[in-house]
Amino acid sequence: MSNKLKIGVFGYGVVGSGLAHVLKNSKGLDASIVKVCVKDAAKQRDIDPEVLTLNSEDILNDPEINVVAELIDDADVAYQIVKAAMQNGKHVVSANKKMLAYHIEELIQLQWQYKVSFLYEASACGSIPIIRNLEEYYDNDLLQSVSGILNGSSNYILTKIFNENLDYNLALKEAQDLGFAESDPTSDVGGFDTLYKLIILTVHGFGLFVHPDEVFNSGIANLSPKDIELASQKGYKIRLLGKVTKVNGNRVNLFVAPKFVRPTEHAYTVESHYNGVLIQGNFYDNQFMYGKGAGAHPTGSAVLSDITALAYNYKYEYKKLKYYGGLEYTNDMDVEIYLRYTDKNDLELFDFKEISESLTGKDFNYVIGTLNLSKLINIRKQIAGKDIFLAYLGDE
Repeated sequence: MSNKLKIGVFGYGVVGSGLAHVLKNSKGLDASIVKVCVKDAAKQRDIDPEVLTLNSEDILNDPEINVVAELIDDADVAYQIVKAAMQNGKHVVSANKKMLAYHIEELIQLQWQYKVSFLYEASACGSIPIIRNLEEYYDNDLLQSVSGILNGSSNYILTKIFNENLDYNLALKEAQDLGFAESDPTSDVGGFDTLYKLIILTVHGFGLFVHPDEVFNSGIANLSPKDIELASQKGYKIRLLGKVTKVNGNRVNLFVAPKFVRPTEHAYTVESHYNGVLIQGNFYDNQFMYGKGAGAHPTGSAVLSDITALAYNYKYEYKKLKYYGGLEYTNDMDVEIYLRYTDKNDLELFDFKEISESLTGKDFNYVIGTLNLSKLINIRKQIAGKDIFLAYLGDE
């Protein structure tokens, strides 16, 4: 090891405590937690109270601390912490995917400006080292797509529904009780958590910055027993999928949506709170990575991996940004979807190019057909809050 690491931690929840535990059990790493900034010092924690502080400046202005681990939920506060830490010459490790999705371009420029490292493996897919692999192994322009199950909470819910016939609300409650889902599950079941991670992977996989508002995003909150029954009858499972793919050589598309998954697809076997990422390239066979996507120890281990990398002066090189630029973002591509709807007027909003299957019944209406993804982008505000559910039927 070339550097002695003195760490200041922001937040001591699931990830922060997980980091402390795996760090304590890591041999050979010359690193220690010097300060932990929290909001409530009186709360019971399994850490020496002497290291606790309520004042962020105790970490940001401490010359002894050379690494800041940002592990809080609030994306806006996290952004201010990360920015200030880099401006003060400190290396930063973060797990905040929402902050990164909205600010990653600026934060990359800041780390270059202040000559520090900014690592965030824990922000995407927990224990799966997907960012480092995209950086180091898939560091060329042969990558075609990255897709998969990127959110462990929604996957746990869907697993319970399809494996144990559990009601959606009961499955959600169980996920919350086990700590896999927040009391407000919107980010997980609404697909936003998957979206944020997908944007980060796009930067490292394709060298392209995409704003979250440009991406079509649909979740599982409106999933009904009828959707589950139809998928099961066809031999499918439903999984929440994020996908970034190269279109026509020099354009890139992102979308997040539930997917009807066939038994032959990799995502079919990903159960519980696990994540699975499929990497496809032009001249190499498909590569599939599988691991725990949430929890104290998996995410804490990912943070520790970044801290260990800092001991060797590691930095992301962003080769795709520097050497393989020129890609553009597009939503101009056709997708095949399943749409379950209640009001016939809602169906007219979708303007399907082709419908291959449909059913109109007393309490169940659906179509399977093809339409342009840009159409979904244009109508997403109109369909928000309506009693509809859609799922992707294309390749994973």
